[in-house]
Amino acid sequence: MHRGYVWDVVADDVDLGDGVVVTREVIDHPGAVAVVALDDEGRVLLLKQYRHPVRSELWEPPAGLLDVAGEDACLAAQRELFEEADLRAARWDVLVDYYTTPGGSNEALRVFLARELTVVPEAERHVREDEERDMVPVWVPVEDAVEGVLAGRLHNPSTVVGVLAVQAALAADLTTLRPADAPWPQRRPGPPPGTRSIG
Repeated sequence: MHRGYVWDVVADDVDLGDGVVVTREVIDHPGAVAVVALDDEGRVLLLKQYRHPVRSELWEPPAGLLDVAGEDACLAAQRELFEEADLRAARWDVLVDYYTTPGGSNEALRVFLARELTVVPEAERHVREDEERDMVPVWVPVEDAVEGVLAGRLHNPSTVVGVLAVQAALAADLTTLRPADAPWPQRRPGPPPGTRSIG
């Protein structure tokens, strides 16, 4: 139906069984990664970034699209942390995976936990452009970030999911973390547009 710069919109005929076929419009999305950077003081990094669809500046973790064919998800996350936050991390784990909007999009998002952080020297930093140019970084204690989510002040889905997941992981002494290369079967590419059977 529409081929866009980042994602497409497709119309799928979905076979629900018993002769029932319905048409559903789907945003066909390449997927994305986000990074919850946790420092030695128990704080997480949030960046203020303008998001045009909701006409708002949102506080969110470093994140980016998986729009390079075949790119390793952890490498993409490392790139985003470097480009958006001027940070590198020596320790990477999978924090949580989720679908962002399964009622209308196939976007799968993996949130990594980055620890053992170092600051990128100024001469090596990425030059940010467009919406990323004026991002404001803040370090927020995990408990304050959780309170911000529950109070309705933080709205970005990767922030909500990531902050609550890191709180749960810390409560479990980080035993819930998965390796950075853990299987991720929900990641695109998915099946091509067309008739899909449910079952």
